[in-house]
Amino acid sequence: MIITVVVIAAAVYLVFYVFFPLGRGAIYDPSTLAKSEVIADVAGVTPGERAADLGSGDGRVLIALAKRGAEAHGYEINPILVVRSRLNIERSGVSSRAFVHWKSFWRADLSRYQLVATYQVGFIMGRLESKVMREMEAGTRVVSHHWQFPHLVPEKIEQDVYLYRIGDIEVE
Repeated sequence: MIITVVVIAAAVYLVFYVFFPLGRGAIYDPSTLAKSEVIADVAGVTPGERAADLGSGDGRVLIALAKRGAEAHGYEINPILVVRSRLNIERSGVSSRAFVHWKSFWRADLSRYQLVATYQVGFIMGRLESKVMREMEAGTRVVSHHWQFPHLVPEKIEQDVYLYRIGDIEVE
């Protein structure tokens, strides 16, 4: 009985947290609460801005952005993480400013945001770079945790968080 439960739990974990997301972006590897604060600080969030978190996981970065006054939208394909995010947002008291969409960020229109945060994996950063350059207006910001874009030069680096400003940055 215990072995059956362990096997089922492992299968669910692998499907929802590794294989399914890996085909579309990164596996679930949450930023720490402290790193979420660093991301929001490096981003220079101002009240009233619209921000997006691409692959928002359990909502930690969304909460940090919303606590600084942003209208924060997360895009997450894992339905379990969408539910966890919504619960975490509710518990944090920012449900009027933080929202999670059960949707692939590849299908999201980024042109409506002044700030985008992401913590993806290296092999998709080139494709993501093309998306943000195509969809985001000059002057908007992108913050990436750990992974760098292949051609863009960061405006600021703090710990392993990179800030890019679209249109105002040089291409290597």
